[in-house]
Amino acid sequence: MASLEEIRQVRLEKLRFLISKGINPYPATAHQDITCEAGVANFDQLMRSGKSWHMVGRIRSLRAQGKVIFFDLDDGTGRFQALLKKGEPISGESYELFEKAFDIGDFLEVTGTFFLTKRDEKTILVEEARMLAKSLRPLPEKWHGLSDHETRFRQRYLDILFNPESREVVKKRSVFWNAVREFHTSHGFLEVETPVLENIVGGGDATPFQTHHNALDMDVYLRISAGELWQKRLMVAGIPKTFEIGRIFRNEGMSPEHLQDYTQCEAYWAYADYKDMYKFLRECYLYVAETTFSTLQFKIDSFNIDLNQDWPLLDYRGEVKKQTGIDIEKASDQEIEKRLKEVGVEYEANNKARLIDSLWKYCRKKISGPAILINEPKITSPLSKSSSHNPNVTERFHFIIAGSEVGQGYSELNDPIDQKARFQEQEKMRAAGDFEAQMMDDDFVEALEYGMPPTAGHGFSERLFSLLVDKPIRETQIFPLMKPKQ
Repeated sequence: MASLEEIRQVRLEKLRFLISKGINPYPATAHQDITCEAGVANFDQLMRSGKSWHMVGRIRSLRAQGKVIFFDLDDGTGRFQALLKKGEPISGESYELFEKAFDIGDFLEVTGTFFLTKRDEKTILVEEARMLAKSLRPLPEKWHGLSDHETRFRQRYLDILFNPESREVVKKRSVFWNAVREFHTSHGFLEVETPVLENIVGGGDATPFQTHHNALDMDVYLRISAGELWQKRLMVAGIPKTFEIGRIFRNEGMSPEHLQDYTQCEAYWAYADYKDMYKFLRECYLYVAETTFSTLQFKIDSFNIDLNQDWPLLDYRGEVKKQTGIDIEKASDQEIEKRLKEVGVEYEANNKARLIDSLWKYCRKKISGPAILINEPKITSPLSKSSSHNPNVTERFHFIIAGSEVGQGYSELNDPIDQKARFQEQEKMRAAGDFEAQMMDDDFVEALEYGMPPTAGHGFSERLFSLLVDKPIRETQIFPLMKPKQ
């Protein structure tokens, strides 16, 4: 069996042969009258027309039988069979050129008429074949990357080409985000774009990526939220409903649910509160799931999920106490640490906020959902409004599905004095070594001093999509980040 490099050298010879015949192996233009999918769907009409049609695609199979050559074209919409007969109607010279220089994997354009073979196979009888792109590496006869994540992710183009499941994920991902966009715009939200590079990173608890802006000679951060503090400035500016779907970046660890760069949607709604927002977002999830997957029932890990059922409200403090016996309002740091050790949770003991968050994440994994978590402690919610019923908790919600948080929102804090005080508390946490704590943003506080109406916000990421397709999040990204080959 010839090695890959030997096959490549043979194909390079074929490339030079085409050039010697005055043929450009990589032309800029192609002619396509009909797709492979449409060729199958409209075959009878096309055959009756008696006309010649142009089709394009990659050769996916090739079978020579005496003076005839059958091959399958694949243009991304489907496959269609083509037939060359030496001298009938294609010229002998063109037939021999095809024999000598065309391979499986090449892209070409064919011109011909449609007919049925003796086996009733829908076929185009080729009158002319033109090279569109000569492939120098052979397509694998069998894609061995199906069980090898390293190969699949590094050669994602082959994975998508050979693996129908991967191709379907790419398509559904597009449908998913278009449905998110459609739902928001149909409810009067204005799509906006906000800065990706920031002087002060804000809108979340995460470690940012840092880079240098040469033209301005200053260090900047890649954003960790889809413009939360910028969209709130638009509330100050008098735009009542905004949303953004964009890329965000967090310089943190990797897991089946976490990546460093991913797509997120955030929206802000003036004159609304967190209850309005969780009702809106629940309807958004139902619409997006139905549009993308044509169902509201999902099997996710070991959970059977029905999005159409009631979504109960869960009290943060009550749920933690029920599962762990710890009352987070009364327990000391030492008591929480002791319980975390007992249940085998790794944690960072920077401050009480992080300890409480670690305890909650342990509890969350046991909740099937769908459910809506409310009454999160103020200490872990620096941007949300305090509850009028209990100043120690906030008007914040989380959506819980299959043990994961897949969306959140709050009644946004619009009191500039309170906001500044919370930023100052976050700054103390940063000074003590908690680099996920938020930075002081005096410019945002100044904007709030001009007045921001009561506002609700929400945010969710592509984690929701990966959850609904029941795959690790790297599996659902088209090109996940990979280390360079050593």
